[in-house]
Amino acid sequence: MVYSGQATSGGTAAFRGSFARNEGHFRDIGGLWMSSIGIGTYLGEADSETDTAYRESVALAVRSGCNVIDSAINYRFQRSERSIGEALSALFDSGQVSREQIVLTTKGGFLPFDGSPPAGADDFRDYLARTYFDPGCCGQEDIVANCHCITPGYLRHELEASLANLGVEVVDVYYVHNPETQLQEVSREIFAERLTAAFSELEKVAGEGKIGCHGVATWAGFRAGEDESEYLSLEGVLACAAVAGGADHHFRMVQLPLNVGMPEAFSRPNQRVGGETVSFLAAAARLGVSVMASGSILQGRAASGLPPVLAEVFPGFDTDAQRAIQFTRSAPGVGVALVGMRQSAHVEENMAVAGTPPASSDQFKKLFRRAS
Repeated sequence: MVYSGQATSGGTAAFRGSFARNEGHFRDIGGLWMSSIGIGTYLGEADSETDTAYRESVALAVRSGCNVIDSAINYRFQRSERSIGEALSALFDSGQVSREQIVLTTKGGFLPFDGSPPAGADDFRDYLARTYFDPGCCGQEDIVANCHCITPGYLRHELEASLANLGVEVVDVYYVHNPETQLQEVSREIFAERLTAAFSELEKVAGEGKIGCHGVATWAGFRAGEDESEYLSLEGVLACAAVAGGADHHFRMVQLPLNVGMPEAFSRPNQRVGGETVSFLAAAARLGVSVMASGSILQGRAASGLPPVLAEVFPGFDTDAQRAIQFTRSAPGVGVALVGMRQSAHVEENMAVAGTPPASSDQFKKLFRRAS
């Protein structure tokens, strides 16, 4: 079954109202009430056991007060999206939640394959030809680093596949996935042309009612220095969005890493806004862009062994994973802290953080100085 509708102000407000959480757990982001902790679905083997684990974890996270679910078509060769779709189908059909209460985000850019990796070079070439070249989605010359593409036809194909995987008619946020990958092989001028064309296509699908808004999900781009090859300027990206969609474009959201080991979004002044150099989070706030932070526990590496000062500055938590999540969700300008969760025990541990208010901006800055 394919579920109609999308996240709405009323639906997400109703979800918020059904949980006795502190006021800081749900944030009004672009008119939608989003949980400060979202579930990510990146890691794990491409096998049935992990499929089952994600189905159970997504359902438990939603029942525990998480209404932001993040994925990408390439995660586990499309299996993560399909696991999410199955979990949501059970939740919707049982009446536990409605489509209007859930914020679904996914991404397109990296070649996803279908259920498993290619068996070899010939299988890889056959997959590309059958899936993308023959239907005219893109050409061989459009694929960068043997793994990445952002042509309009390619992104539309990936979005349609994601909608089918998730079993929905609308994705609330659709990201161009790690667009800085293109800079490995093309000039900045060509990159701007490609990104503008990508955004133009996403404006079309927004007009068709298939996505609520779009943005970019990055890894290095917004953390890098201006002299680094993968550096992205938020003003520059927004300029591409304005060319694609005019003043009323649908670019609303950015995803990038922020955690105790990768604090650059907060700590590194690398963005220019109005002639001033500021951090990415400050730039996003000034430019009206919402932020989801990925890698909140550094893909598990921040789940233990943090410096003792973190326990001092974030009292009341039992584990380092909880302290790491509190760090990310408390950063000024972060709307949602995404955490990969595929074990029910981890969902319970991580969602317990939602019962504690995040640190205020002033507190976070003081805590950051101590922790660093």
